[in-house]
Parts: sequence; structure tokens; C-alpha cells
Amino acid sequence: MSAPAPRRPGPPCPRCGRTAPPGGGAFCPWCGRYLAALDWVATTPGGPAAEPAARRDRYTGPPRYRAVPRWGLPVGPWRIAPVPGEGPLRPVDRARALAAQLVPVLWVVVVVSGIAAVAEVWRYVLLLFSRSDALSPEAVGVSDALVWFGGWSSVVATIAAGVLMISWSLWTYRAAADRAGTRAWRSRRWVVAGWVVPGWNLVAPGSLLAETEHAALDLPPERRPSPSRELLVWWALWAACVVLGAVVLVWRFRTGTQALADGVVLHAWADVLAAVTAWRTIRVVRMLTALLETRPQGPRQLLVSVPAGTAGAATAVPIGTAAPQAAPTAASGPTGAADPAG
Repeated sequence: MSAPAPRRPGPPCPRCGRTAPPGGGAFCPWCGRYLAALDWVATTPGGPAAEPAARRDRYTGPPRYRAVPRWGLPVGPWRIAPVPGEGPLRPVDRARALAAQLVPVLWVVVVVSGIAAVAEVWRYVLLLFSRSDALSPEAVGVSDALVWFGGWSSVVATIAAGVLMISWSLWTYRAAADRAGTRAWRSRRWVVAGWVVPGWNLVAPGSLLAETEHAALDLPPERRPSPSRELLVWWALWAACVVLGAVVLVWRFRTGTQALADGVVLHAWADVLAAVTAWRTIRVVRMLTALLETRPQGPRQLLVSVPAGTAGAATAVPIGTAAPQAAPTAASGPTGAADPAG
């Protein structure tokens, strides 16, 4: 029978430095310090060999191409992806796409202008109450926040709607010229200047839309354009909105308590007029876009009915062909005919 293996002495005490006897437990028998159970492992000096670092190429400048790259960002929601195998988009397609984007933005203008008008009216009411009573800080703070939000949001929405409106009017004018078989003689610079140049923008937008409506209705090109009632109402509202906006801008340079109170009233009326003008603009945009829709091609069947008591029967006649003649009778009556205009 072999002798038992001798026990290894315990680890040295980190406090007193003495070595605990074999089987002395987890605490030093002299000072009572806990002896950490350490297991020393011998390793090769220097450790394992480090892997060589990967070589980095020297920077030689930005990339260069022999030809213009064809890759790029994907087509955004404001663009129309061209159909493979087809030519460039027609002006009427561009006008229809811009109208689909312009109408929601105009509704935003209506909403934020209404909020701005309500905020200005509330501020004016607070000014009236402040003549006799002290105002609460909460009411003044809410009023200032509404005025700030309504004012800046209406400015941003109006600028966005203005950019889309200029683009839509340009492509609508070109689409109407193509529909009438004429050449659009107003250039892009003329259209843009007619919308943004002070003074000129009172007349140019209305005349441009009147010419567009005239061509979209298939009226003779030599006849002078006569705007419809819908367009005349919009023209008057647009001119009033531009004039009142200029007055409000100039009024901001006046000083004094009464001038500030009058400025609040002017801002309220300007916001109301902007909301109404944006709403009428939506109607004009929809009307002119609908007038530019493609006309139906080819024959179309119509059912022509003959009054009772007359010869003949109801028959379907294609557009552009002569109607069949009824058999002669003793009592002849009116006969049906196809509508040549379609």
C-alpha cells in the first residue's frame, strides 16, 4: 500500500506574509485574513507572437472616373420614374403630377393660416382686456406660442406652395399649348418673373392662367382669352392677398402702441385672406388640370332614341358617322342624330 501524497502548503497571506500550513483552511491562522485561492500558471516569457499588422494603402486622393457615373440616389417621391422604352414625359403628365403634390400643400396653407388668424384674434382680445385688467402669464404665453407657430408655419407652407404653383403653372401652360397645337411663346423666365416680381405679379399670373384656360377649352387661338368666373374670383383674391401682404410688411416698421394694435388686426385679415385664397387656388388647380385631360380617341357608341309614334327604332351610332335615315311614312316626325362633337 502506497503512502498518501503530501499536502501542498497553503498560499502566502497577503497581510502578514506567512504561509499557512497544509489543510489550514481559507483563513490565515495567525491574522485571520482571507486567503485568495490563486492558481499560478507558468507561461512562456513574452507571450504568443503577435500577428503582423495589415498593410494600409496610401491615400491617393478622391476617386476619378473616365466617364460620368450612372449610379446615384434613387428617384424621390417628387419625381416620376420614366417608363422604359418611352420618351420623355409629356407636359400634361408633369402638370398632373405637380397638381397631385400642390393640392395637399395648399390644404396645409389653409389650416395653418386659419390657426394664425385665430391666434391674432386672440392676441387682439387680450390687448382689449389689458386696458383695464392684468393678464395672466399663462394666457399671454399660449397666445405668443400660437402666434409664433401660426406665423412661421404659414410662411414655410406658403413658400412651398409657391414653388409648386410656379412649376405647375409653367407645365400647365405648355400642356395647354400642345393641346391647342400652338407654340408656348412665354418662356420659363417670364413665368417665374410674373409670379415673383412685385407689381407685375398682380397681373401676370391671372393672364397666364387665362391663356391656359382658353387653350384647354379648345377655343380658337386668334380669339382673345376671356377668363371664367372661377378664374376671375381667384385673380381678385390673389391681387388683394399680394397688396395686403405688402401693407402688413410695411406696417411692421411703424412704432407705437396703436400701430402695434393695428398691426395685429392687419395680420389677422391677411391670414384670413391667405386661407381663402389658398382654398380658391385648390379649385382653380383642379379645374385646369381636369380640362387638360386627354380627349377620348376613336369612335364611341351612343344610344339615340326616337320619340314614340315616329318611324325607326333606337340604334347605336358611332361618333363621326351619319345617322341612319328613317323609312318615309305618312306622318313624318323628328329623327335622332348622332352628336358629331362627342
